Amino acid sequence: YGMREKFWRRTNRKSLELEAALQNKSMNVFLPDDILEMCLLRLPFISVMNARLVCKKWRNLTMTPRFWRMRQEGSFQNPWVFLFGVVKDGCCSAEIHAMDVSFNQWHKINSEILKGRFLFSVAGIHDDVYVVGGCSSLTNFGKVDKSSFKTHKSVLVFSPLMRTWRKAAPMKHARSSPILGAYEISSDCLIIRNQQTRGDRRFYRPRVGGVSDVYEDPHRLSVRRQFRYSLDENELTSLPSVKPYKFVKQKGEHSNKDQRRFLLIAVGGLGCWDEPLDSGEIYDSMSNKWTEIQKLPVDFGVACSGVVCNGMFYVYSESDKVAAYDIEKGYWVRIQTSPFPPRVHEYHPKLICCNGRLFMLSVSWCEGEGQIGRRNKAVRKLWELDLMYLTWTEVSTHPDSPMDWNAAFIADKNFIFGVEMFKIFGQVLDFLTVGEVSGAGTSWSHISRNRLPHELDAASCLTKSMAVLHL
Repeated sequence: YGMREKFWRRTNRKSLELEAALQNKSMNVFLPDDILEMCLLRLPFISVMNARLVCKKWRNLTMTPRFWRMRQEGSFQNPWVFLFGVVKDGCCSAEIHAMDVSFNQWHKINSEILKGRFLFSVAGIHDDVYVVGGCSSLTNFGKVDKSSFKTHKSVLVFSPLMRTWRKAAPMKHARSSPILGAYEISSDCLIIRNQQTRGDRRFYRPRVGGVSDVYEDPHRLSVRRQFRYSLDENELTSLPSVKPYKFVKQKGEHSNKDQRRFLLIAVGGLGCWDEPLDSGEIYDSMSNKWTEIQKLPVDFGVACSGVVCNGMFYVYSESDKVAAYDIEKGYWVRIQTSPFPPRVHEYHPKLICCNGRLFMLSVSWCEGEGQIGRRNKAVRKLWELDLMYLTWTEVSTHPDSPMDWNAAFIADKNFIFGVEMFKIFGQVLDFLTVGEVSGAGTSWSHISRNRLPHELDAASCLTKSMAVLHL
């Protein structure tokens, strides 16, 4: 009886192996590469990453640029929020925290290349995240220590699709916490520099709310007065020569229309001696080069936030001034709005752009609504700038109390994502909120609460930065 049972098990195992082999063969017959590719296209991003581990064939199918282009064109991508710059045990963590918004789940990505770097800025462009500038401690490597530090010019590029890092061309000037803005242009545009040898005179064109550009200052009296009082003859000789540029569409039949070209603008930040910078530069992805642009307007103040909206790079200063850089024409425009939204100056305002609309998140005091004994409280409000009449309008109020004075906000299509971190009762709490912007207003909701590791240091509130990609 024992031999019969043993023989039956051996025969049954062989039959099962034969059946599995036939099933695999039938899969190969009835699932050609194009059908298999269409199935993989519809998987969530994390499932695509796991599918690469199944076999070499699936890995090769999901590693091609064609696969990701089809995934983008088919609207199979979902937003992911990437959080950089967290601090753990006093050290700059080599971890990136990524949030899958669709599944409300955090993932952790190790990145040793970021170990020891802090106060850098990030920008999500297409499928990559650009890490620009930052600092590193010279005496206590890995620590958030600015007693002796080095400021970086380097630019690192992280590709979540391939889980790889690469280096882009370094900036002209070392910067920590620069203000970034990204702008996509056609691949057949040429950057033509004007043949101008005079110094950078910061010749700015003011724009006043409610006044048409056609009838604005026909004799340019204000420009001449501004130029007269902003620079003297000695300053003209000491200024660097920065030539303006403009974009010209190339008339050629061999332009590569499939190549996704963009410009990355970096202005302000802190220099090698921790001094505020008023210089700016622009990066062209096609040439992989940085080019200096005009400095920020005179007496503009320290830039604290910026965003690209409708071809203009808007920058907000700590002194409540707004300037816009015309990317295609290459000069700054002063934006004179009245009145400015009231705000608490300890909290940095954040400029964001949603579907061609310019918004600002700032913290202001809310009165006690006339009730006796009710104290004033601070609230975070969303304001919109009318780009035609240059007036601010209150849109909505953020549901959370502004505990984080350096909260990070970023817009993606018609959504506004915000990350707030603060230390209370000995631990760092985190909140991830999303606001949906529509014509009727903005509705806020929480998508994550206290899901990050609780061993994060309070310094993460200062050093954090975020980006949003569709994967």
